[in-house]
Amino acid sequence: MRSPVGVIYTPEYLRHETGPFHRETPQRLQAILKTLSEDEVARDIPWLEPRRAPLSMLSSIHQREMIQAIARLAKEPDGGWIDSDTRICPQSYEIALLAAGGAMTAVDWVMKGDYRRLFTLARPPGHHATKHRSMGFCLFNNIAFAAEHAIARYGLKRVMILDWDVHHGNGTESIFYDRSDVLYVSLHREPPFWPNSGYLGDIGIQSGKGYNINIPLPAGTSDREYEILFDRIISPIADRYQPELILISAGYDAHERDPLGGMNVSVTGFRNWARKMVAIAEKHCDGRIVATLEGGYDLKALSYSVLATLRAFLDPELFTFDPLVSVTDEERSGWDVEPFITQVNTVFS
Repeated sequence: MRSPVGVIYTPEYLRHETGPFHRETPQRLQAILKTLSEDEVARDIPWLEPRRAPLSMLSSIHQREMIQAIARLAKEPDGGWIDSDTRICPQSYEIALLAAGGAMTAVDWVMKGDYRRLFTLARPPGHHATKHRSMGFCLFNNIAFAAEHAIARYGLKRVMILDWDVHHGNGTESIFYDRSDVLYVSLHREPPFWPNSGYLGDIGIQSGKGYNINIPLPAGTSDREYEILFDRIISPIADRYQPELILISAGYDAHERDPLGGMNVSVTGFRNWARKMVAIAEKHCDGRIVATLEGGYDLKALSYSVLATLRAFLDPELFTFDPLVSVTDEERSGWDVEPFITQVNTVFS
């Protein structure tokens, strides 16, 4: 009998050092590990080791020159900066291969039927990495690699990626912008919020036209609005696409405590998102979900939100206490989502 949920992790992920003033630090994973170890349900979830991503497969997502540039920079005594946001240390190249490989490993376990849902607790994150450029804390695009592996290895024709990080996954979008075998759906804060991409009218080109769905949201969007959007936009889109596998770029910087996000989502909100995605997966793809960690920079909000996601993956009816609630649902709610839903449906009708 297959296990309902598992976690992909290696302590090697902690060795990607970015410096004392960087947001994307090993402490993010350490906080998650501590919170999971203290939860009576989560501490019984099985943990699995990732495999290293093969370079031959990684080059199907990223240009070889990009991969080689990261490898060269990692050979410098102190590593270096790819851009003003993205730093690597001498260990980062190999760890980034393990991060992409963790997503690949998760796809293998899920597609072979050993697990229903797996969460990859990997860093560095990935969804900003394009075909030819690392950026935004990201070296290789872990979720894109997972999708490409699922298609190449298992012959899937319909992979759905939901990106709920508060920042638009510009890298993932660019990689699959002209393809229909990957449906990319992104819930993010509206541009010009960084990286100033993810406009509603960016719907894909050629074979991918209509398979790139951006849902750009104003600052302050709360649990209530997100829940409506899941019910009225994301679920119907999934019903039309009928995915064979669901992948989630699971960023937690939309939490109300996050220093970068500017949104008003709670731990309970993330739990509800996970519950809704489980329902979609059970309906269309035998429950198969692979999630991989993206952003989230308040350590308490991040760790409790990951816990809530895992508990929902394990059992959607399992209650998860939110220790960080600071306002009521009524105080969080801020804008009328109905006209926006009409606009989105008009674009994708």
